[in-house]
Amino acid sequence: MAMIDTYKNNLIRKRQEIVKLSSDKAKESGKIQQLKTKIISAKSAISRSKQTSTIKSKLSEIERHEKSLAAIDKNIARIEGKIAAKEKEIAAEEKKILQEQNKIDTQRIKAEESRLKTYNRKMESFNHSLQQQNDIQTQLADEIEQLKYVPEKITVLFFATNPHNTDRLRLDEEVRSIQEMIRKSEHRDSIIFESRWAVRPLDILQAINELNPDVVHFSGHGASKGDLVFENADGTAKVVSKEAITQTIMTSSDKIHLLFFNACFSFEQAQFITEYVDAAIGMTTSIGDKAAVAFAAQFYSSLGFGFPVQKAFEQAKGVLMLESPNEKDTPALYLKDGVDANILYIVRPNGTN
Repeated sequence: MAMIDTYKNNLIRKRQEIVKLSSDKAKESGKIQQLKTKIISAKSAISRSKQTSTIKSKLSEIERHEKSLAAIDKNIARIEGKIAAKEKEIAAEEKKILQEQNKIDTQRIKAEESRLKTYNRKMESFNHSLQQQNDIQTQLADEIEQLKYVPEKITVLFFATNPHNTDRLRLDEEVRSIQEMIRKSEHRDSIIFESRWAVRPLDILQAINELNPDVVHFSGHGASKGDLVFENADGTAKVVSKEAITQTIMTSSDKIHLLFFNACFSFEQAQFITEYVDAAIGMTTSIGDKAAVAFAAQFYSSLGFGFPVQKAFEQAKGVLMLESPNEKDTPALYLKDGVDANILYIVRPNGTN
């Protein structure tokens, strides 16, 4: 990892250099208007004066300012040349990072394949025993039976990310509203709400391993093709593909039943992940802060009253019709094949044992 860290540090440094060069360019550009104003003033003085000495002095002043303008133009061109060179260097560093990351990913895949081969060999040896095979079948039957029942307590894991180079979002307001609505719900003691902030890609697996949640909620910025925006170590945006997010979630837990993507253009991610989970919610287009907060808060409130996913989704859309009617069709619910959202409960309703 040392090499890729070196490339990343180089990239950060070069981006900082571009910021400095851009600042220098802005300062030089700021001088232009001042000089032009002085030239205009000198020309105006010439037009008003009849004294030869005054006219000569002002002409000399104009000539001096014009030379200064020419010098500034040259300096700006020089700075722009440096910026262009730095941009090429940044592109080269980004290419190195991508190549190094591909190497790391390849190594990880090979390690995982080796681990799976070892595991399969152990399983083959294990299955040679008839009694052990019977035990496995019994265990699987018990696990299938347990899946028929909704747990008494669930954990909702909320991931919040808003890199400093992206538009500001009211994620704190979203969390506050969701927690408040859960506290007001009938089954508030059945919902454990956990949040993680300034999330980096590797934080996803760590948090899921720690909490083993039933519901995972992503809130932040979405990108094209269902990708989501997380943070780099320096707080800048990092786009992660829907395939990578799905792989991370699905290899870390088989307990997750619902994914909530409260991010713009996240419907492709929601559609993609329902191959593995019962239900997912995504946004078909961009969604405003107010609408995102209102929809999410009401959805969890409805779950907290023991309603199935379909009713919770419809009630949340009802709130959008009241608060932000132009965005009522932005959220979309997607289901795994064979799943009926009308009987899909996340929180145990009244009367169930």
